[in-house]
Amino acid sequence: MNDTDQLNLMLNALAEIMEEEKGKKVSPPTPPAQALPDLGRVLAGISPLPHEAVFLGMANDGLPVLLNLYDPVPGPILIAGDSSSGKTRLLKTIARGTDILHSPSSVQYGIISSNPDEWKDLYGTENNAGIYHSNEENAVELLQSLVTWAHNNKGEGQCILLFIDDLGSITSLNDQAKQNLRWLLLRGPSRHVWTFATINANRVKDQLEWLEFFRTRLFGVVEDAETAKILTGNSQLNHLSPGEEYAMREGDQLLKFWLPSIE
Repeated sequence: MNDTDQLNLMLNALAEIMEEEKGKKVSPPTPPAQALPDLGRVLAGISPLPHEAVFLGMANDGLPVLLNLYDPVPGPILIAGDSSSGKTRLLKTIARGTDILHSPSSVQYGIISSNPDEWKDLYGTENNAGIYHSNEENAVELLQSLVTWAHNNKGEGQCILLFIDDLGSITSLNDQAKQNLRWLLLRGPSRHVWTFATINANRVKDQLEWLEFFRTRLFGVVEDAETAKILTGNSQLNHLSPGEEYAMREGDQLLKFWLPSIE
């Protein structure tokens, strides 16, 4: 039995247990935002992309922002921002881009969320290995399954993306689950298991021990200056348009990027 078959068996078992063109900022009284281009059309316009690339967004210079799944150096990805800054939308864009660009035999993703209903539009997609509630036992078992799969993975072939929508909700799980999460954050990328986790800016100070695991961070708008400095080191994030603009560190600067429409 190969590694992919083993992972599919574990995920099937868990399933049985479960039963811009950049627009203008939308805030009264400014006009509605311009319609953002559709994700499928954007990806068609920049294809072909490297087979190991995951699409994160589009920089303002017209170039795609990509993650190389075969280069573990960036490590796990933290997505931080205020409530309604678009963190879940960014995760969904990565998931939808994966559906378009990759076959399930190449890249699959699993979702752990404190609000699974927000992800119901992704139920049944071929690359989606399951949606799990962060407060239920099947989320714990998913983490264990991914650790087992990663231990057996020789670093070739399939990659797994783990989307954790609300890091704070999963760090309250039992000690074994937290140990497995730490292992995935530290060792996962070198074994082709990549964690993308969101965190609300107002909970950053309560999650400082987990922030250290994330060298790569994507930012939505953060109005509080002190919190922004904790996240970025020295930059402010209150200039980003909620739900439309995001940023990542590039040297001493912030690189802005935007997301196509996924409606």
